[in-house]
Amino acid sequence: MQAVSQDTHPRRRSPALREKGRGHVPHRVSWGFFVARESWRGEFLIGRTKTWEDVRVAGGHLLALVFLAVASAQAQAAPSPGTSSPDAPRSFLEVNDEMGRPVRVPQPVRRIISLAPSLTETVFALGAGDRLAGDTDYCDYPAAAVSKPKVGGVINPSIEKIVALHPDLVLVAKSINRRETVLALEQLGMAAYVTDPHSVEGVLASVARLGEIIGAGEAGHQLHSGLRERLNVLKRHIGGLTPRRVLFIVWLDPLITAGRETFLTDALRWAGAESVIQSSQDWPQISLEEIVRLQPEYLVFASAHAESAARDFEALAELPGWRNLEAVQNKRVAIISDAVNHPSPRLVDAVEQLARQLHPEAFLEDQGNKKDKPEIRPPVPTPDKPRPASLAGNLYGAFSGIQPAFERESSCAH
Repeated sequence: MQAVSQDTHPRRRSPALREKGRGHVPHRVSWGFFVARESWRGEFLIGRTKTWEDVRVAGGHLLALVFLAVASAQAQAAPSPGTSSPDAPRSFLEVNDEMGRPVRVPQPVRRIISLAPSLTETVFALGAGDRLAGDTDYCDYPAAAVSKPKVGGVINPSIEKIVALHPDLVLVAKSINRRETVLALEQLGMAAYVTDPHSVEGVLASVARLGEIIGAGEAGHQLHSGLRERLNVLKRHIGGLTPRRVLFIVWLDPLITAGRETFLTDALRWAGAESVIQSSQDWPQISLEEIVRLQPEYLVFASAHAESAARDFEALAELPGWRNLEAVQNKRVAIISDAVNHPSPRLVDAVEQLARQLHPEAFLEDQGNKKDKPEIRPPVPTPDKPRPASLAGNLYGAFSGIQPAFERESSCAH
């Protein structure tokens, strides 16, 4: 078996991951956390991974090599005489992470390493960016994250580099990081806290919980309250409206969408949408024939770029099968920020964007009350009013060989 992901696959990268290559798109790809494929066959095996005990046994020899490599890093990074030692006696906060694992977190938390872009965003949103000692190659939001020391990719971060940075706490996202990474950190005695939100409410709760753990409890509470109030306002606007039947397209070839238990699908619900796919799998692969049969009212894409949407949509409309979708014929396409792919505070931004595109009539009063020049948005159609072809936004780089992700990611996505 070969583990693959959006940051390890040699030919399919995401604009959210800020990869430069835009080469040929192979016909199969697997990505995300605990997703593997058999070499050459490209078969999706979502969820068919080893248990923690299997990983412990199989990883024994690997850990021996890790210890040898880390010993060198520790020696090089050891504090010089006269400086304060990171091993000075400290208290610990004992918590269970979102996987139910017990974690002893040194207090106070002075140095944090994030292994996922969504977690990097969250640390900054909590006002703790100055305590972020390192993050991954794909952590590029906010801008200050780019200059942080890098520990490698999300799938294969360097354990040596992590150890050399002397973190008090390593933040891990189940949606994109690997069990083997957590195991290696655990065996080295490092505090590794794993997040795993499956809903918008879960994302908000996770943000508040991280605030408590890193000593930013008040900031976490305020952030949670502010985001929750925005969702309440949104609910007052669209709570009584009939949900739009949509298809959120995660990836086009193969055609992948989000399952009913993911935070992405829950984000659709908050935005007044209902996915036409109700799969128990997190990232089900579906056929175009099935989509034509279901005829969603809208296609929903996430985009980090706005300059090439018209061209991309025209290309989509010319593809065999897609032209049979009424949503394509009538140009009923919603383009939202790729922040929707991130289980971080910015997820609420994307939810609000989607709600306004799917239910513009619910926000007419808000627009009328604006004193400043209103924001220019692509016209949003109703089912009986075709949308102009000159829509602004990019259909997720689907035609340039760029793979979506959940953690800039992403996602990580996860």
